[in-house]
Amino acid sequence: MLRALGYVGLRATSLDDWVAYGTRFLGMQLAERGASSLALRMDDRQQRLVVTADGGEGLDFLGFEVGERHAVDRLAARLERHGFRVERGSQSLADRRFVEDLIVFADPAGNRIEVFYGQDTAVEAFKPGRPISGFRTGPLGMGHVVLTTSHFDEMVAFYRDVLGFQLSDYFNKPIQIHFFHLNARHHTLGLLRWPTDGVHHLMIEVNYLDDVGQAYDIAQLDADLVAQTLGRHINDHVLSFYTRNPSNFMTEYGWGGRSIEPASWTPKEIVEGPSLWGHERLWLPPDERTLSRNLRMKAASEGLRIPIDVQEGAYKLAPGRSVPRDSVAEAKRRGYI
Repeated sequence: MLRALGYVGLRATSLDDWVAYGTRFLGMQLAERGASSLALRMDDRQQRLVVTADGGEGLDFLGFEVGERHAVDRLAARLERHGFRVERGSQSLADRRFVEDLIVFADPAGNRIEVFYGQDTAVEAFKPGRPISGFRTGPLGMGHVVLTTSHFDEMVAFYRDVLGFQLSDYFNKPIQIHFFHLNARHHTLGLLRWPTDGVHHLMIEVNYLDDVGQAYDIAQLDADLVAQTLGRHINDHVLSFYTRNPSNFMTEYGWGGRSIEPASWTPKEIVEGPSLWGHERLWLPPDERTLSRNLRMKAASEGLRIPIDVQEGAYKLAPGRSVPRDSVAEAKRRGYI
């Protein structure tokens, strides 16, 4: 029923900080700015990221898209059958979100969720805030979000059984986290067992590897910006790094995300750890950072290699054999190709 993450709302103290971070670092386009809020574009949609300066921090709302108008009503009825209170979004709210219709409800952790139909496209072409190749969005949505929750079992059941998210894979060590997909993006949602409810990170994906590298260079100019160093994930193949954003959580800036076939996908437990290499988690306490690092060292000692995922037209073939056949066979055996 749901098909993509359409927009995200955040809370913040300073709009000026978000203008600088969102445009000159992330490369988004400032679409609108008012006295207490701003909107940022990533593509042809009128807005993707909405920031409200109310003195708070973290997540304000998540907007998930459906493909037809009647799907909004069907989901509302389904939520009510499961005991969740649903409100129809007013015309004023729909206008502010640039959508035709929407409903509003809360998940078991209290996060505000909006499900909408008919998001407006902008008249003018997208103009990035700095020179980048653009963001990988379209039918994949604007990226993925990972939520922290002390209501882990309830949240898993809600997103899986009520909203219809499909399990992609999961970790039990060094942390417990489940990843869910709605489309060919490996995951649109992650749920992380944590002592508090909130948001861990938002991932946005660019079209070229060089965009990530140049952003990483920019990030080095601020000693406190990088929260997780450059690295590559095992399960979704994304090459990325993480920074602290002005809403006091992390943004993952990535490239090369894995595409899956939702109809035939089989979920599995990932035992090798979250990252193939890199991703030194500067936000973790020392003992947990050591555990994470040891998992990466184990993957390296086993020679684990995973071919990259490249969009059509964003590569050229080089002569020679790039990956040893035994490494490819091992990656296939483990289910990473």
